[in-house]
Amino acid sequence: MAGGKGERLQPLTRARSKAAVPFGGRQRIIDFVLSNFVNSSIYALYVLVQYKSQSLIEYLGATWRIGGRLPDTFVTVVPPQMRVAGSETWYRGTADAVFQNLNLVQDFGPDLVAVFGADHIYRMDLRQMIDFHLRTEADITVAAHGVPLARASSYGVISTDADGRVSGFTEKPKQPAPMTTDPTRALGSMGNYIFRRDVLVDLLAADARRESEHDFGGTILPAVVGTHRVFAYDFLTNEIPGLRPSEERGYWRDVGTIAAFYEAHMDLLGATPAFDLDNPRWPIFARSAEGPPVRILSGQVEDSLLGEGSVVEGAVVRRSILGRGVRIGRGAVLDGAIVMDHTEIGAGARVRGTILDRWNRVPAGEEIGPDAELAPGRYRDPSGIIVVPRGEAWGPLPQ
Repeated sequence: MAGGKGERLQPLTRARSKAAVPFGGRQRIIDFVLSNFVNSSIYALYVLVQYKSQSLIEYLGATWRIGGRLPDTFVTVVPPQMRVAGSETWYRGTADAVFQNLNLVQDFGPDLVAVFGADHIYRMDLRQMIDFHLRTEADITVAAHGVPLARASSYGVISTDADGRVSGFTEKPKQPAPMTTDPTRALGSMGNYIFRRDVLVDLLAADARRESEHDFGGTILPAVVGTHRVFAYDFLTNEIPGLRPSEERGYWRDVGTIAAFYEAHMDLLGATPAFDLDNPRWPIFARSAEGPPVRILSGQVEDSLLGEGSVVEGAVVRRSILGRGVRIGRGAVLDGAIVMDHTEIGAGARVRGTILDRWNRVPAGEEIGPDAELAPGRYRDPSGIIVVPRGEAWGPLPQ
């Protein structure tokens, strides 16, 4: 499910969908869920797109060509087809998006259908969730994760019996019920589901006949808790090979806000990162980038990630993440900055606590940060983080 607007990530989603937003210097957000499927040996994937999808479609076409002659091996982008009579509209919700494409499910004929969101940062072995689904003889399995009670109102909150069967599901409750094992947290839905195919088809057909939000969390799941075998899969039990002992167990982040997006980037840094992108046993795949190696001509680089073709000349870079083809001029200082592809930082500039989207140019001597004056066209998030929207820079930065 990759059609989300990502309104809380504006202006990063001004010209692209949330799933297409760059992350970590090399990846896009969608690469995490697709990598989880492929690493779990699941290769038949439909990506449902909608909002400002051109960037995502082009990226997936260039990055995720896993098909060819092998049967049942594909990553296929599916825009709204308006195939269903009476549904000649855009996708009206997550459930309606799947309903409008039930022909793909029926043609493929699987026993199980996995419906996953494309906008979270995590590693997950889907085979373990599938094994749980089969072992419990579930009709529907929901991936669940404990979330702080103060933030639980943003999630679907789940209540379960001792055996993991779901006894209650409330989408975004004003007063979330805490977990019985931890009063400071609620059991939140991760927006990842496994359905028996026949159950999914029947539920979506019934939902299409009534007025509703046509949403899995908002309408489908709350209605079936008492009529179907719905189980919660504890994400903390998921084992991933190659994780370092220092990494956060069960790392999962909803990067739907600027603050969460920024903090998830900071989790990649340090000698013992909470989420380490360097795991050859469970890689997060990204588009192969042709480009020269990183060049550090002089200066100081500490605790940072630098993308292919980046150049640092006489600058200071601390706790920052640079994309591909980023150039940092002499005397510039970056501290806690996320700098996306093909951006140039002029000599003597200072950038702190800032997200710079792609193709930007920061003039020599300019200061950008939470305490600096906010220039026109830039955004100050309520968290204090500064966001500079995508630029249109071409050619070298004038000296």
